[in-house]
Amino acid sequence: MKAEKPLRYFLLYIPFAVAWLFSNQPHISYLIAWAGSFLIFYLSYSNLIKKLPDDMPFLEQLMRPIFLMHIIFAGYMCCTSIFYYVNLLGYQYSSYIGQRFPITKETYEDVAFCQRLYVLGHAALVHGILSAMKYPIEKKYTIYTGSMSNLLLTLSIICLPLSFLFTKLPGLSQFSIQLAGLSFVAGVIGLAFSIRDHKRMNTFVGLILFALNLYNSFISGFKEPIIICVLLLGVFLLPIYGKKIIPIFVVLLLGLFFLLPTFIGNFRRLANEGIDVVEARDQSFNAILNSKDDRLQDNNWEFLVYRISEIEMFMQFINSTPRYIPYYHFELLQNSFSIIVPRVLWPGKPDVEEMIMQRVYKAGVVERYSNVSAKPAYVVDGYLSFGMIGVFIALFSYGYIAQLIANKAESIFGGYFLGCAVMFAGLFQIFWRGNSFEFVSGAVFWSYVTMLIIHSILKARGILYKSL
Repeated sequence: MKAEKPLRYFLLYIPFAVAWLFSNQPHISYLIAWAGSFLIFYLSYSNLIKKLPDDMPFLEQLMRPIFLMHIIFAGYMCCTSIFYYVNLLGYQYSSYIGQRFPITKETYEDVAFCQRLYVLGHAALVHGILSAMKYPIEKKYTIYTGSMSNLLLTLSIICLPLSFLFTKLPGLSQFSIQLAGLSFVAGVIGLAFSIRDHKRMNTFVGLILFALNLYNSFISGFKEPIIICVLLLGVFLLPIYGKKIIPIFVVLLLGLFFLLPTFIGNFRRLANEGIDVVEARDQSFNAILNSKDDRLQDNNWEFLVYRISEIEMFMQFINSTPRYIPYYHFELLQNSFSIIVPRVLWPGKPDVEEMIMQRVYKAGVVERYSNVSAKPAYVVDGYLSFGMIGVFIALFSYGYIAQLIANKAESIFGGYFLGCAVMFAGLFQIFWRGNSFEFVSGAVFWSYVTMLIIHSILKARGILYKSL
């Protein structure tokens, strides 16, 4: 699949260029850059730059990088800052409540500058994904199984205890997160297949696995796993029930966005106080049931402004680099490669979290004595490395590598379902949200190793065999 006119890739960078022309008008520049991401979304799916894969119906290929991964990553990175911007203007939702503290022109300039970097990164991400798309994928292996739901549920059941076991074994902990993610995704897709095929026993097992994953998400202290649980179930049920289930899952997701900030905030506070997980969970549910609407709205607004958007942290980094702290250049990339080495082979390997937090402390984002994790986002590390060109290179590489891995997964696992929807989505969930360079490189490397190991096991079991 080749772009008919490669020069059309430049269309992706129009929002960044126009926003840059209005740099001396921060409000206009910000709004152009923010709205520009929606233009990039349109260009991504319009077939204007490159024809999208048509080997499958649209609703049955949502786990390919250009669809769900792109929407979640770019939506989180580029679109959520609007809440922070509106809050700066003195609004809470659509009501004007006045500015809580004086806002200088420099603050708006910083917001606009960060948003321009966001839209540049969004354009580079899509550029990378589209450049690596080569559909239809040549299938080097074919799946042989009597029941896809049986295969997926078995895979989910096997991976779940293994993920827990590997957390306890030195040298194997790097496989734990990948197997947990694979267990979850395989279980959700297995549940969807069981519902489609009207297999009652499989459906029952799939529901139990889904409930366990949902419960673990609730007691994890993070909002994202809960939302992803519901989102993925909706995505995999779409091909079965069609668009009529979209309103149901939209309402569910909006409800979660409204209620989770209060639940998670209370849960984390109680857990930090040493209260039992079950008790913390019950008290957090009670906090939602007993909260007044105003309290829920305030908690949700604070979540939208300061938690779902990371632009305030980005602003702190751009104010310190390169003004006071020079660009890191290749240092972060070198850290990323070194961190791949297992601790069992390198006993003196530095702690990844501590390594990353050093640049957070240097930038003054948080104090060294504070018990807070504030890791820079992937786009921030791109900026800290080489500035604007670093953002372009980092995000283009991100999209290009993600698509290459998805291509490989489809090729060696017999096509989209087992390759992309299960293996890519299950093992490479780090691509959905991103993280600091070190975490992304480590997770991607060991996820790729895990994928090849599973491929070898399925070949040995006769589930995958070489295509003729």
